[in-house]
Amino acid sequence: MTGTTLPLTEDSDPYCLPPDRAAALLADAPWRRFAVIGDSLSAGTGDPRPGYASGGWADRVVRALRRVHPDLAYGNTAEVGATTARTLADQAPRLAGFRPDLVHVPCGANDLFRAEPDYARIERDLRRVFEVAASTGARLTVFTLGRAFRLPAVPDWDHRIRTLNAVTRELSRAFGAVLVDMWDHPVNDRPDLLSADGIHFAAAGQAVLAAEVVKALAAAAGAAGARGSRS
Repeated sequence: MTGTTLPLTEDSDPYCLPPDRAAALLADAPWRRFAVIGDSLSAGTGDPRPGYASGGWADRVVRALRRVHPDLAYGNTAEVGATTARTLADQAPRLAGFRPDLVHVPCGANDLFRAEPDYARIERDLRRVFEVAASTGARLTVFTLGRAFRLPAVPDWDHRIRTLNAVTRELSRAFGAVLVDMWDHPVNDRPDLLSADGIHFAAAGQAVLAAEVVKALAAAAGAAGARGSRS
């Protein structure tokens, strides 16, 4: 049949990484203890999609890292619905005991569901989360929210996302975090990107996000290795 476009699968998706390629990119990754804190976005919540393996972005990253370091320790305490304040109170204090060398921190999405978000408080709470995570000596990772994440019932939703993303970008610079900026990634234009709730990436989006995290980690590991070789 001519003139038809086959649905994408994980094998044909140009923004996904095959397992062998992901592992190869992370060949110089030094991290052995990966902690994830935050909300459902950190947890990798999302609906299944035909042609894509199950599992959130973090689990996928762990699978890639474990092909390099089979003994990698992984702790994900992310909770559905967690605000930044709740993450700070309930999850961040547990980081020291885990002794991570890589920590994914949240970007505050659930703080936007208030009638009037308090951006100054969001920034203070997020900064404190970054501070606690950085105090472990770990490398930090974070991602921005994509533009596909929309709430049509909230007229200023785009402004809320842009404002929060600006805070995330600034904190990532201040703390030297590995930033995966998903705001304007081409995957946002896919009509089936989101789960039925209209909020979380479905499996295809999780696979793409995992690939972007792997690529960002690989770049960070490579840059650190290059600095070490010059010292």
